[in-house]
Amino acid sequence: MRASDRAYSLLRSDIVEWRLAPGELLAEVEQSARLGVSRTPVREALSRLVAEGLATPHSGRGVVVSAISLDAVTDLFDVRLPLECAAVRLAARRGDHAVFAALADEFAASGRLIEGDGGGQDAYYGLVARLDRAVDEAALNPYLLQAQKPIRTHLARVRRLARDNPRRLLASAREHEQIALALSAGHADLAEASMRVHLHNSLQHLLSPPTGDHDTSPNHREEHHG
Repeated sequence: MRASDRAYSLLRSDIVEWRLAPGELLAEVEQSARLGVSRTPVREALSRLVAEGLATPHSGRGVVVSAISLDAVTDLFDVRLPLECAAVRLAARRGDHAVFAALADEFAASGRLIEGDGGGQDAYYGLVARLDRAVDEAALNPYLLQAQKPIRTHLARVRRLARDNPRRLLASAREHEQIALALSAGHADLAEASMRVHLHNSLQHLLSPPTGDHDTSPNHREEHHG
């Protein structure tokens, strides 16, 4: 792997996983020392991150991790909705029903992951990613997949905002179970309806004022689909 590709991959992962928070300065000297590469590969990696919208130039400060605003979250879901609905409709018609039935069973039992300790929420997000991949593979539409890639990159950042809210994650698990069940039955209309419910609830959670001990709103983190 080229040094610039390695730097890009590591920085991208750190941004998506919130190890590098919105607004954090991505100085070439510090990042090259941290990643063990020269400044030129870091500069190339930062240019790619800016092009993706994960970083942004900041006057007088170089490049910083981009913020996630309420407007950005709404715009993201505006584009995400038709793409996800198209994908599940295709997957319902073309997919292996047994694959989705097995995933539905896993979502039905995923409460122990969400409420448990020791990386359970990471395992739950891994389950969500497996459902996404199963839908992509079943849809068999490379143009749709290409259109979804940048959306999912930013969605991965937003999803992390739901980590502090197990109640939302439990509701999300039930919603994903319903999507998987509809796909296992080959019912395109029900799969789309279930996806619309899930996306609506996810967006409302992100846009709603924080309650309880954990503030998970985008503004709180300066600037998770749950």
